[in-house]
Amino acid sequence: MSTKTKETLTVISQEEIGRDIYSLWLQTDQMAQNARPGQFLSLYTGDGSKLLPRPISICEIDKEDSKIRLVYRVTGKNTGTEGFSRLKPGEKIEALGPLGNGFPLEEAEGKKVFLIGGGIGIPPMLETAKQLKAEKTAVLGYRDELFLNDEFTRYADVYVATEDGSAGTKGNVLNAICERGLEAEVIFACGPTPMLRALKEYAAEKNITCWISMEERMACGIGACLGCVCKSKEIDAHSLVHNKRVCKDGPVFLSTEVEL
Repeated sequence: MSTKTKETLTVISQEEIGRDIYSLWLQTDQMAQNARPGQFLSLYTGDGSKLLPRPISICEIDKEDSKIRLVYRVTGKNTGTEGFSRLKPGEKIEALGPLGNGFPLEEAEGKKVFLIGGGIGIPPMLETAKQLKAEKTAVLGYRDELFLNDEFTRYADVYVATEDGSAGTKGNVLNAICERGLEAEVIFACGPTPMLRALKEYAAEKNITCWISMEERMACGIGACLGCVCKSKEIDAHSLVHNKRVCKDGPVFLSTEVEL
Protein backbone atom coordinates (compact mmCIF):
# COMPACT_ATOMS: atom_id res chain seq x y z
CA MET A 1 0.00 0.00 0.00
CA SER A 2 1.13 3.57 -0.59
CA THR A 3 2.48 5.87 2.10
CA LYS A 4 1.06 9.08 0.71
CA THR A 5 1.83 12.66 1.69
CA LYS A 6 0.93 16.06 0.30
CA GLU A 7 4.03 18.06 -0.52
CA THR A 8 5.15 21.20 -2.28
CA LEU A 9 7.64 19.96 -4.88
CA THR A 10 10.33 22.03 -6.59
CA VAL A 11 10.96 21.77 -10.33
CA ILE A 12 14.57 20.74 -11.00
CA SER A 13 14.38 20.52 -14.79
CA GLN A 14 11.97 20.01 -17.65
CA GLU A 15 12.43 19.20 -21.33
CA GLU A 16 10.31 18.14 -24.28
CA ILE A 17 11.60 14.69 -25.30
CA GLY A 18 9.02 14.04 -28.03
CA ARG A 19 6.09 15.76 -29.67
CA ASP A 20 3.95 16.89 -26.68
CA ILE A 21 5.92 14.49 -24.41
CA TYR A 22 7.64 16.15 -21.44
CA SER A 23 10.19 14.91 -18.91
CA LEU A 24 9.90 16.64 -15.52
CA TRP A 25 12.30 16.13 -12.59
CA LEU A 26 10.95 17.18 -9.18
CA GLN A 27 12.69 17.63 -5.84
CA THR A 28 10.74 15.96 -3.04
CA ASP A 29 10.92 15.76 0.73
CA GLN A 30 9.51 12.29 1.48
CA MET A 31 7.83 11.12 -1.72
CA ALA A 32 10.91 9.67 -3.41
CA GLN A 33 11.78 7.66 -0.30
CA ASN A 34 8.35 6.02 -0.28
CA ALA A 35 7.75 5.62 -4.02
CA ARG A 36 7.75 2.27 -5.85
CA PRO A 37 7.64 1.37 -9.56
CA GLY A 38 4.11 1.53 -10.93
CA GLN A 39 2.81 4.17 -8.51
CA PHE A 40 1.72 7.68 -9.49
CA LEU A 41 1.54 11.25 -8.21
CA SER A 42 -1.48 13.54 -8.37
CA LEU A 43 -0.37 17.04 -9.34
CA TYR A 44 -2.43 20.12 -8.54
CA THR A 45 -2.71 22.66 -11.34
CA GLY A 46 -2.93 25.77 -9.16
CA ASP A 47 -5.81 26.84 -11.41
CA GLY A 48 -8.99 27.52 -9.46
CA SER A 49 -11.11 26.37 -12.42
CA LYS A 50 -9.45 22.94 -12.30
CA LEU A 51 -10.03 21.69 -8.78
CA LEU A 52 -9.05 18.05 -9.20
CA PRO A 53 -5.39 17.03 -9.44
CA ARG A 54 -3.98 15.26 -12.51
CA PRO A 55 -2.55 11.74 -12.03
CA ILE A 56 0.84 11.10 -13.65
CA SER A 57 2.79 7.84 -13.46
CA ILE A 58 6.24 7.86 -11.88
CA CYS A 59 8.94 7.29 -14.49
CA GLU A 60 12.06 7.29 -12.31
CA ILE A 61 12.86 7.42 -8.60
CA ASP A 62 16.12 8.76 -7.15
CA LYS A 63 15.99 7.94 -3.44
CA GLU A 64 19.55 9.13 -2.79
CA ASP A 65 18.84 12.69 -3.94
CA SER A 66 15.08 12.53 -3.14
CA LYS A 67 14.00 13.20 -6.73
CA ILE A 68 11.16 11.86 -8.87
CA ARG A 69 10.88 11.98 -12.65
CA LEU A 70 7.54 12.22 -14.40
CA VAL A 71 7.15 11.77 -18.16
CA TYR A 72 3.74 12.83 -19.43
CA ARG A 73 1.82 13.83 -22.55
CA VAL A 74 0.18 17.24 -22.98
CA THR A 75 -3.40 16.38 -23.84
CA GLY A 76 -4.53 19.74 -25.24
CA LYS A 77 -4.61 23.49 -24.68
CA ASN A 78 -5.91 24.92 -21.41
CA THR A 79 -5.51 21.53 -19.70
CA GLY A 80 -3.69 20.68 -16.50
CA THR A 81 -0.91 18.97 -18.44
CA GLU A 82 -0.46 21.99 -20.72
CA GLY A 83 0.02 24.09 -17.59
CA PHE A 84 2.60 21.64 -16.22
CA SER A 85 4.59 21.90 -19.46
CA ARG A 86 5.24 25.60 -18.74
CA LEU A 87 6.87 24.91 -15.36
CA LYS A 88 10.43 26.23 -15.06
CA PRO A 89 13.30 25.20 -12.74
CA GLY A 90 12.82 26.58 -9.24
CA GLU A 91 9.03 26.83 -9.51
CA LYS A 92 6.80 25.00 -7.03
CA ILE A 93 3.92 22.58 -7.52
CA GLU A 94 1.62 20.86 -5.04
CA ALA A 95 1.34 17.07 -5.26
CA LEU A 96 -0.17 14.13 -3.42
CA GLY A 97 1.64 10.81 -3.47
CA PRO A 98 2.95 8.30 -4.02
CA LEU A 99 -0.46 6.76 -4.73
CA GLY A 100 -1.73 3.33 -5.72
CA ASN A 101 -0.13 -0.09 -5.70
CA GLY A 102 2.94 -0.62 -7.83
CA PHE A 103 4.25 -3.66 -9.68
CA PRO A 104 4.98 -6.67 -7.39
CA LEU A 105 8.66 -7.02 -8.27
CA GLU A 106 9.16 -9.87 -5.81
CA GLU A 107 6.73 -12.00 -7.85
CA ALA A 108 9.06 -11.90 -10.84
CA GLU A 109 12.56 -12.02 -9.37
CA GLY A 110 14.82 -14.51 -11.12
CA LYS A 111 12.30 -15.15 -13.91
CA LYS A 112 12.04 -14.21 -17.58
CA VAL A 113 9.94 -11.06 -17.70
CA PHE A 114 8.29 -8.99 -20.41
CA LEU A 115 8.14 -5.28 -19.55
CA ILE A 116 5.54 -3.97 -21.98
CA GLY A 117 4.61 -0.34 -22.44
CA GLY A 118 2.30 1.29 -24.95
CA GLY A 119 2.32 5.04 -25.62
CA ILE A 120 2.26 7.05 -22.40
CA GLY A 121 2.19 3.69 -20.57
CA ILE A 122 5.91 3.39 -21.38
CA PRO A 123 7.31 5.77 -18.70
CA PRO A 124 6.34 3.72 -15.59
CA MET A 125 8.07 0.68 -17.06
CA LEU A 126 11.48 2.41 -16.88
CA GLU A 127 11.81 2.41 -13.08
CA THR A 128 10.34 -1.10 -13.10
CA ALA A 129 13.16 -2.15 -15.43
CA LYS A 130 15.75 -0.47 -13.20
CA GLN A 131 14.64 -2.16 -9.97
CA LEU A 132 13.58 -5.61 -11.15
CA LYS A 133 16.17 -8.35 -10.62
CA ALA A 134 15.27 -10.67 -13.49
CA GLU A 135 15.94 -11.51 -17.13
CA LYS A 136 14.16 -8.55 -18.69
CA THR A 137 12.84 -7.92 -22.18
CA ALA A 138 11.23 -4.55 -22.82
CA VAL A 139 8.68 -4.41 -25.64
CA LEU A 140 7.63 -0.83 -26.36
CA GLY A 141 4.75 0.18 -28.61
CA TYR A 142 4.50 3.60 -30.28
CA ARG A 143 2.21 5.27 -32.76
CA ASP A 144 5.20 6.75 -34.63
CA GLU A 145 7.76 8.90 -32.77
CA LEU A 146 9.97 7.09 -30.24
CA PHE A 147 10.82 8.33 -26.73
CA LEU A 148 12.65 6.78 -23.75
CA ASN A 149 13.55 3.66 -25.77
CA ASP A 150 17.31 4.35 -25.57
CA GLU A 151 17.10 4.64 -21.78
CA PHE A 152 15.63 1.15 -21.48
CA THR A 153 18.68 -0.38 -23.15
CA ARG A 154 20.67 0.10 -19.90
CA TYR A 155 18.41 -2.32 -18.07
CA ALA A 156 16.78 -4.70 -20.59
CA ASP A 157 16.81 -6.08 -24.10
CA VAL A 158 14.59 -3.70 -26.06
CA TYR A 159 12.20 -4.36 -28.94
CA VAL A 160 10.06 -1.68 -30.55
CA ALA A 161 6.79 -1.73 -32.46
CA THR A 162 5.34 1.23 -34.34
CA GLU A 163 1.90 1.52 -35.92
CA ASP A 164 3.34 3.10 -39.05
CA GLY A 165 6.34 0.77 -39.32
CA SER A 166 8.84 3.65 -39.06
CA ALA A 167 10.87 1.75 -36.43
CA GLY A 168 11.06 -1.86 -35.29
CA THR A 169 8.13 -4.14 -36.03
CA LYS A 170 5.17 -2.68 -37.90
CA GLY A 171 2.10 -3.16 -35.72
CA ASN A 172 1.70 -3.58 -31.98
CA VAL A 173 3.66 -5.10 -29.09
CA LEU A 174 2.23 -8.59 -29.67
CA ASN A 175 3.30 -8.41 -33.31
CA ALA A 176 6.84 -7.67 -32.08
CA ILE A 177 6.75 -10.56 -29.59
CA CYS A 178 5.56 -13.02 -32.24
CA GLU A 179 7.89 -11.74 -34.99
CA ARG A 180 10.93 -12.11 -32.74
CA GLY A 181 9.83 -15.36 -31.09
CA LEU A 182 10.16 -13.82 -27.62
CA GLU A 183 9.17 -15.76 -24.51
CA ALA A 184 8.56 -14.93 -20.84
CA GLU A 185 7.17 -16.35 -17.60
CA VAL A 186 5.78 -13.06 -16.25
CA ILE A 187 4.36 -9.93 -17.87
CA PHE A 188 4.34 -6.41 -16.39
CA ALA A 189 2.45 -4.02 -18.67
CA CYS A 190 1.01 -0.52 -18.86
CA GLY A 191 -0.81 1.07 -21.76
CA PRO A 192 -4.17 1.60 -23.45
CA THR A 193 -7.02 -0.79 -22.76
CA PRO A 194 -6.98 -2.54 -26.19
CA MET A 195 -3.32 -3.44 -25.64
CA LEU A 196 -3.97 -4.70 -22.11
CA ARG A 197 -6.96 -6.73 -23.30
CA ALA A 198 -4.84 -8.41 -25.98
CA LEU A 199 -2.06 -9.13 -23.47
CA LYS A 200 -4.54 -10.62 -21.02
CA GLU A 201 -5.74 -13.04 -23.71
CA TYR A 202 -2.18 -13.82 -24.79
CA ALA A 203 -1.12 -14.50 -21.17
CA ALA A 204 -4.08 -16.81 -20.59
CA GLU A 205 -3.31 -18.73 -23.79
CA LYS A 206 0.39 -19.09 -22.89
CA ASN A 207 -0.21 -19.65 -19.16
CA ILE A 208 1.85 -16.58 -18.23
CA THR A 209 1.30 -14.56 -15.05
CA CYS A 210 0.33 -11.07 -16.21
CA TRP A 211 0.20 -7.85 -14.17
CA ILE A 212 -1.36 -4.81 -15.84
CA SER A 213 -1.39 -1.13 -14.91
CA MET A 214 -4.62 0.49 -16.03
CA GLU A 215 -4.73 4.00 -17.49
CA GLU A 216 -8.13 5.11 -16.19
CA ARG A 217 -8.82 8.85 -15.81
CA MET A 218 -8.50 9.13 -12.05
CA ALA A 219 -10.12 12.06 -10.27
CA CYS A 220 -9.54 12.15 -6.51
CA GLY A 221 -6.67 9.63 -6.59
CA ILE A 222 -7.52 8.17 -3.17
CA GLY A 223 -10.55 5.96 -3.85
CA ALA A 224 -13.30 8.21 -2.53
CA CYS A 225 -15.07 9.46 -5.65
CA LEU A 226 -15.49 6.13 -7.52
CA GLY A 227 -14.72 7.96 -10.76
CA CYS A 228 -12.23 5.36 -11.99
CA VAL A 229 -13.88 2.02 -11.24
CA CYS A 230 -13.29 -1.01 -13.43
CA LYS A 231 -15.19 -4.29 -13.54
CA SER A 232 -13.79 -7.06 -11.36
CA LYS A 233 -14.52 -10.69 -10.59
CA GLU A 234 -14.79 -10.05 -6.87
CA ILE A 235 -17.29 -7.82 -5.07
CA ASP A 236 -15.71 -4.59 -3.86
CA ALA A 237 -16.13 -4.08 -0.10
CA HIS A 238 -16.47 -0.32 -0.58
CA SER A 239 -19.15 -0.15 -3.29
CA LEU A 240 -20.58 -3.69 -2.83
CA VAL A 241 -20.59 -4.32 -6.59
CA HIS A 242 -18.23 -6.04 -9.03
CA ASN A 243 -15.92 -3.06 -9.20
CA LYS A 244 -12.40 -2.13 -8.22
CA ARG A 245 -11.11 1.43 -7.86
CA VAL A 246 -8.14 1.84 -10.17
CA CYS A 247 -6.50 4.57 -8.07
CA LYS A 248 -6.88 2.78 -4.71
CA ASP A 249 -6.98 -0.96 -5.51
CA GLY A 250 -4.63 -0.54 -8.46
CA PRO A 251 -3.52 0.83 -10.79
CA VAL A 252 -1.68 -2.50 -11.01
CA PHE A 253 -3.87 -5.61 -11.09
CA LEU A 254 -3.38 -9.26 -11.85
CA SER A 255 -4.96 -9.56 -15.30
CA THR A 256 -7.31 -12.31 -14.14
CA GLU A 257 -8.74 -9.97 -11.44
CA VAL A 258 -10.31 -7.47 -13.81
CA GLU A 259 -12.46 -7.37 -16.92
CA LEU A 260 -11.25 -5.30 -19.84
